[in-house]
Amino acid sequence: MNDSTTALDEPVTDAALTRPFTGASPYDAYVRASVLNSLQQPLTEAPDEMGFLVTTQVMELWFTLIVHEWRTARVAFAKDDLHAATDALTRSRRALTALGGAWAPIAALTPAQFNGFRAAFGQASGFQSAMYRHMEFLLGDKSAGLLRAHRGDRAVHEALAETYRDTSLYDEVLAYLHRQGLPVPRHVRERDVTRPYTGDPGVVEVWRHVYTGPPHHPHLALGELLTDIAELVTRWRFDHALVVRRAMGARPGSAGSAGLAWLERRAARPVFPELWEVRGDV
Repeated sequence: MNDSTTALDEPVTDAALTRPFTGASPYDAYVRASVLNSLQQPLTEAPDEMGFLVTTQVMELWFTLIVHEWRTARVAFAKDDLHAATDALTRSRRALTALGGAWAPIAALTPAQFNGFRAAFGQASGFQSAMYRHMEFLLGDKSAGLLRAHRGDRAVHEALAETYRDTSLYDEVLAYLHRQGLPVPRHVRERDVTRPYTGDPGVVEVWRHVYTGPPHHPHLALGELLTDIAELVTRWRFDHALVVRRAMGARPGSAGSAGLAWLERRAARPVFPELWEVRGDV
């Protein structure tokens, strides 16, 4: 028997680790691990379904955290608190990195493996995720039609409608930059925020001013942080398309969606478009 095995066999002597709990452990009471671990209920005997469920549920948790951080950042920008805003955006960048890595358990599903449980989720589809829709609305990618799809669940619809009617994260970034003396066009600042945000030449000029200014200016750091976020969102979308392409090719998706074609169109839509366009002019 080697030393490592002996160490593992030694009895636990710390009384705090062996003291019986009164009811649920404090850890479970705080983290709700027993609740989380009860939510995986595969409907088939397919060995890959559990991984699919866990991966999807983990992504929903990352969506929730990212939405929380973007809302925090949006409020901070409205208060001209750049420090608090960038702190929240930095935390969201770490969460987005983790979100991208969450594809790993199901990234290599073959069509046969996917077909082993695909019929079990019937009309369910990832595009129905309300929390992911909050993410897209916060990015300025508003859609009245996709909001309407959630009318059947009143609480979900009302919460999503509030995000739909509110300014996006990027709207608040641009309003903040204007208050800092940068010439964000009036028609951008006063636009209908329920409409999808599209690039504007005047906003390109604002970012050109930032990118041709002092190399250590805080607004340049903000531009790069937003670009990081845009890139991570885009990578996640393209990875989603790749996972679907590998598992089911170009077949129609569940719930009547166009499947791969729809995902690829969404992935091609730029996030914070002027931050990408300005790079060709600097």
